[in-house]
Amino acid sequence: MALVLSIFLCLTTGYLVVAVVWALRASRPADFLLRASLSAGYGLGICSITYFIARAGDFSLLTLDLFALALPLFLLSWRRKPAIFAGDVATSQISTLWPLWLRRTIAASFVIALCAAIYSAIRLAISHPHGDGWDAFAIWNLHARFLFRGGAQWRDGFSALIPWSHPDYPLLLPAAIAHFWTFLGHEDMAVPALIGLAFTFSTIGLLVSSLALLRGSTVAMLGGLTLLSTPFFVEQGAAQYADVPASFFVLATIVLLALYDQSADGFTGRGFLVLAGLGAGFAAWTKNEGLLFVLSILAVRLLEWIAQRNHNHLSNRWNAWLLILISFAPALLLIAWFKHSVAPASELFSNPGALHKLLVPSRYGAILKWYGKGFLRFGEWAFIPGTLLLVGLYFAANRRAGSDHAPGTRASAIALGLTLAGYFVIYLITPYELYWHLRFSLDRLFLQLWPSAIFLFFLAFAPVQKRESPYSVFWAVT
Repeated sequence: MALVLSIFLCLTTGYLVVAVVWALRASRPADFLLRASLSAGYGLGICSITYFIARAGDFSLLTLDLFALALPLFLLSWRRKPAIFAGDVATSQISTLWPLWLRRTIAASFVIALCAAIYSAIRLAISHPHGDGWDAFAIWNLHARFLFRGGAQWRDGFSALIPWSHPDYPLLLPAAIAHFWTFLGHEDMAVPALIGLAFTFSTIGLLVSSLALLRGSTVAMLGGLTLLSTPFFVEQGAAQYADVPASFFVLATIVLLALYDQSADGFTGRGFLVLAGLGAGFAAWTKNEGLLFVLSILAVRLLEWIAQRNHNHLSNRWNAWLLILISFAPALLLIAWFKHSVAPASELFSNPGALHKLLVPSRYGAILKWYGKGFLRFGEWAFIPGTLLLVGLYFAANRRAGSDHAPGTRASAIALGLTLAGYFVIYLITPYELYWHLRFSLDRLFLQLWPSAIFLFFLAFAPVQKRESPYSVFWAVT
């Protein structure tokens, strides 16, 4: 019963936070699915932060949880006008372009893939209750145990004396696990497994619902089918690693910015920006790579809006950028305090001699080679790599239909590219043996960006206007 109540408290808090800044219409299933998906991820993020603040400041966890629940409930009393999308009418027309037999085939394939993914993920979670891999039990669950068991000495778990546990890593996942353990009064390995499954299927729900709002249900099921067909995604989601949670918040940030770009009402669209800033903060609180993504998306968006020639429009965009930054600021302050006052210095930057590795040409060639192999082998598909298939379809579609990108799509894609470039630089200066580091981390770094890449692909691949043929998805294979 305690676990059920804690889950209810977490989901309700996330739901109220989403509802208070973004009044969605509840007239379509996609609206409900989008709100539910965001509520699950944001609720876990809020529970993580409240637990860490309670632990660091020796406050009552229940008091902070009730405050986190009461504040959005109070703000929700202010009536909000539902947001309107510029593409609301057009998206309802996209699905009619597809013949009925094709829509039914795609829908059936999606349902079969979803059922298979649920079965596979639950089976993996039961088979490996402590997580499937080193990072699960030696980093994330270990940090959760230090937070839960440590009492007044909880900081000892983040000592430089145990560098193999990466004590400088952010704590969204460990603190969320410890939050539920505190309510239960004991460690239950079902908690990290359930959190892993929640992030896995919330990511799928977020991808499908956002594409359904912006591009129609058929395109949404194609996007969901692409992610569900990625064996590596389902495996990592059930393995209790932090890469799938990171992918959720990266996707949430990009989705909410896309919804803002296509919002017909600038005032109500500000809710998208607030949630995008919160999602960016949660991404940075999940993994160090999340901070790299946040810096990339903020820089690209700022440069894009500065390039606007209309000065009035520039002023609105500048205010929007500041709103994202303000929403991100609380998480940034929390991370800065953790890095400064609790965690030891990151081993990536603690060795000044690492900068000399930037002058070694052979490292560039080795990393580029692994990037190429990772691009072709990522996802663990049995036949055609999904990455290669999407690239082929994208160029085929652009030759037929011409370039017609949705607003903001290019900026988000550039931000993902900059994030990949940032990974490249980290590999150049890594203190670990280069091939070992690439072998055991590159696929998971790609995974953090994969759901967002799928979203941007289908957003650009199936524009609302100038769509001539319902068979465009199959241009590359016909």
